[in-house]
Amino acid sequence: MNPDIEQFKQTLKRQKARYVPIAELGIHPLIKKRFLGRPVVSLKDDVEFWHTAGYDYIKLQPIADFNPDKLFLQDHENITVNDDGSVSRNWATEGKGLINSFEDFEKYRFPTKEDFDYSKFEAVTQYLPDGMGVIGQYGDIFTMVWELMGFEEFSFALYDNAELVEALFDTIGNLVLSMFEYFAQSDAVDVLWYSDDIAYVSGLMLSPAVLRQYFFPWLKKIGDLARASEKPLIYHTDGRLYEVMDDIVNSGVDALHPIEPQAMALTEVKQRYGDRLCLIGHVDVDLLSRGTPDEVREQVRKNIAEAANNGGYCVGSGNSIPEYVKFDNYLAMLAAAREFGR
Repeated sequence: MNPDIEQFKQTLKRQKARYVPIAELGIHPLIKKRFLGRPVVSLKDDVEFWHTAGYDYIKLQPIADFNPDKLFLQDHENITVNDDGSVSRNWATEGKGLINSFEDFEKYRFPTKEDFDYSKFEAVTQYLPDGMGVIGQYGDIFTMVWELMGFEEFSFALYDNAELVEALFDTIGNLVLSMFEYFAQSDAVDVLWYSDDIAYVSGLMLSPAVLRQYFFPWLKKIGDLARASEKPLIYHTDGRLYEVMDDIVNSGVDALHPIEPQAMALTEVKQRYGDRLCLIGHVDVDLLSRGTPDEVREQVRKNIAEAANNGGYCVGSGNSIPEYVKFDNYLAMLAAAREFGR
């Protein structure tokens, strides 16, 4: 397959492209290693993986460290791959975090905008095959705020210490926004992707009113950058989102990922919002992990039939491709996208 970032962008804008693209937010290094037959150790290797697997883009992040003093945070930074290939994980802190007062806030050392490293973006164009593009991705304004505070303390602070909550959103929001300013201005970046989970399978993590006060203004600032630069914006959040779908659309989001299968039905989301949002994903990670290639193939066929008839759908998982996904099932998803997406 020859990559065509313009066809991908056309799909994100809910137009009918020549084929149904594939898209993922994250693919585990062990999956990439097995696909290529060698570890991905360089930017050139990573481009080769995304290209060979059939994606129209490579997704890149700036190198950024929001915990430069390496203070203990039980978050995704503590997901490690052991020598035997097994994975060790810790949970995000639920109780009291690192910042629960203005004194804590003043002591915590945040990075500066100048600390972010965009060297991969500057180097990647020399490795891109003809037609292949770049997605600039970052996120977690909301997530980093509550992880720094601890979810329980964050919840209390919404009522007891709103000024601290606001200060954290302003600090982290402006730092992350600076990344999207770079993406919007960079000639190397074709698409913007913001990720930040705001919902569970059963519903939102917070009330719509709280999200509208603290979160959606930042998403809209990112959407305004995307619109001004004429670059599509993808937004990732898991969970059931019906209460805030209009807020997502009104923030300037072009495409929503991953339409988590246990939370929302693809047909309903397509019927209600398909004229305003491209939909990405909806192949359940549980199916990819425990199902069969034939079951994965059928799910891809069904998704394409339900959501891609007039464009505006990309095949992908219902979250990401972790290391425990069956490799043959991942290959089956890619093959089915090629088979049914033409």
